[in-house]
Amino acid sequence: MNVEWLEALRQIEREKGIDSETIIQALEAALLSAYKKNYTTEEEARVEVNRETGSIHVYAEVTGEDGEITEAEVTPKNFGRIAAQTAKQVILQRIREAERDLMFEEYHEKVGDIVTGIVQQSDQRYTLVDLGKVEALLPVSEQIHGERYKHGMRLKVYIVEVRKTSKGPQILVSRTHPGLLKRLFELEVPEIADGYVEIKAVAREPGHRSKIAVLSHDRNIDPVGACVGARGSRVRMVVNELKGEKVDIVPWSDNPEELVSNALSPSKVKEVIIHSDEELSEVIVPDGQLSLAIGKEGQNARLAAKLTGWRIDIKSESQAKDEREGYTVAKGGDDDVWAAIPADVPEESEDIEQPAAEEAEEVAEDIVEDLTEELEEQEAAEMAEIKESQEEEAVQE
Repeated sequence: MNVEWLEALRQIEREKGIDSETIIQALEAALLSAYKKNYTTEEEARVEVNRETGSIHVYAEVTGEDGEITEAEVTPKNFGRIAAQTAKQVILQRIREAERDLMFEEYHEKVGDIVTGIVQQSDQRYTLVDLGKVEALLPVSEQIHGERYKHGMRLKVYIVEVRKTSKGPQILVSRTHPGLLKRLFELEVPEIADGYVEIKAVAREPGHRSKIAVLSHDRNIDPVGACVGARGSRVRMVVNELKGEKVDIVPWSDNPEELVSNALSPSKVKEVIIHSDEELSEVIVPDGQLSLAIGKEGQNARLAAKLTGWRIDIKSESQAKDEREGYTVAKGGDDDVWAAIPADVPEESEDIEQPAAEEAEEVAEDIVEDLTEELEEQEAAEMAEIKESQEEEAVQE
């Protein structure tokens, strides 16, 4: 090894960001191992690379005729050839290790961020996404149900975790993480990127529907309007990236009652009663808004609960009124019909001819029957009016 090797190391340091001293120390250790392997010796030895000239020297402890132990240079004559081969292997190995370390650091800093990649391979177990310098793993558990990832498809993903392995960094990405939705809005809404609007909470059911709660730090900026954009342009970009996932944007509030009310959008809320000891919010909505507040299969209420952190119990005005007046709500024969039954109906006993449960059921059935008859009468009357109107038109013609 000579001064040209040192210059090469310095160039590698500049281009790859690898400390040349680290490489020289690794080279000294490798050369010592090569020396002990190729030259039989029981002496304690060390290898030293001159940092200025690049020359290599091997030193070992030797015992003189007087029995005194001293350190002397014992560099073999043909050690230069072995040194050159060893140096090449050490440098290449160190370059690969350093590049892996730099790659790990680069992507480890991006955990919690969004990146764009190209789908390379997809099967039932996972999808590989090329991020340019490295491939990321998108497991089935992190994929949106129903999405199809075709080869060559550009895809935005959220970095969940970066692991260090002997083959380089292993990057785990997601399409279902709530952070993906948050980062997408940061990309589309300058007010969020600039800190004027803040996303306080996110709740997702990936591929179906999401809710975000936003807060403005500038009184002149409407946080919801900023996220929606002109004619819905900004939120539309997010929805398109998520393949049609619906997004509700609601204003954040530090007041639990107001926050829960906002979170149940698009339904209207009459009253919210907070039970702090039970971490429960009791919500009363207009009679016609109950199904909207609950949502399909309870989705709207479920997302509102995730967004606010409160358990939510939703009741219509009629149900709340009946409970306050000492009634319970009993389900009748029709799934959409509910009957108010006095809460003090006696328990089943020998002194009562008909058990309370059967009595409640009969009351509900009577109500259903009455409603059915009333609907049939209304339909008959409407049909009669239509028929009469058609006959009058025919006579006039």
